[in-house]
Amino acid sequence: MRITKIIFLTILGFVIYKGYVAFTEFEIGVGDRVAILEESAGVEREGEVIGLMMYLGDPPQLKEHLYTKNKSKCLEMKQIAEETSFAYYECARVEAVLVGKKIVSIINELEILE
Repeated sequence: MRITKIIFLTILGFVIYKGYVAFTEFEIGVGDRVAILEESAGVEREGEVIGLMMYLGDPPQLKEHLYTKNKSKCLEMKQIAEETSFAYYECARVEAVLVGKKIVSIINELEILE
């Protein structure tokens, strides 16, 4: 009787653990799946994001923009880009039109990040 209780409790603990892991992974993965579905469907939305901006010309004009996850990643990419290109780059928090995790157009530049 005692061994069956131990086996039962072990199995019950394992089932609870697996349920918890499945639930947390589902919660984490939902945002990525929604972004993929929005991108494939072409759904446009507005939002504030951090982007790496590339300016060319005299006076400088915005030519390219790239969505980045966070400020540190943007600054890291900016440093690499400036070492390999003659363009002017800046990281900025912008209000933009997004499709999935891609910036389609810039509505307003809110803050330049240093």
